[in-house]
Amino acid sequence: MKFLFGLLLLNSVLFGFKSDFMHDYNKALELAKSQKKDVYLLVTSEDCKWCRKFEKVTLSDEETMKMLKEKFILLVLNRDKDVIPDHIKAKRVPKHFFLDSNGELIYSILGYWNPEDFASFVVEVDKIKQEDKYETSTNK
Repeated sequence: MKFLFGLLLLNSVLFGFKSDFMHDYNKALELAKSQKKDVYLLVTSEDCKWCRKFEKVTLSDEETMKMLKEKFILLVLNRDKDVIPDHIKAKRVPKHFFLDSNGELIYSILGYWNPEDFASFVVEVDKIKQEDKYETSTNK
């Protein structure tokens, strides 16, 4: 019984974050417009160990998820399975995109980031939004 409970707990830690994320780009944009939020898009792949580490460490951090949910509609797309819009370039993963509700790129970063460092990027997105200076491209 303890073993079964342990497996359930491990499963919720590893995969619990996905319940907070949408998996449809167009629906995420619609929701972002209706809630007057931006979109945080995480692009992953099936065999990416850094994607799994980001999910396990950073996205299971309560403060990180609270900060993301407060400011963004959360979207995860798997480049091996999902349809990814042409203007989203993710040759390497994990790739993080911060988009406005029209799908315009605000900021993007590549790689695994621990919760503290990842939070600094969210702060950077706020600064860019306040200055109204969106990126044209980064980390392609």
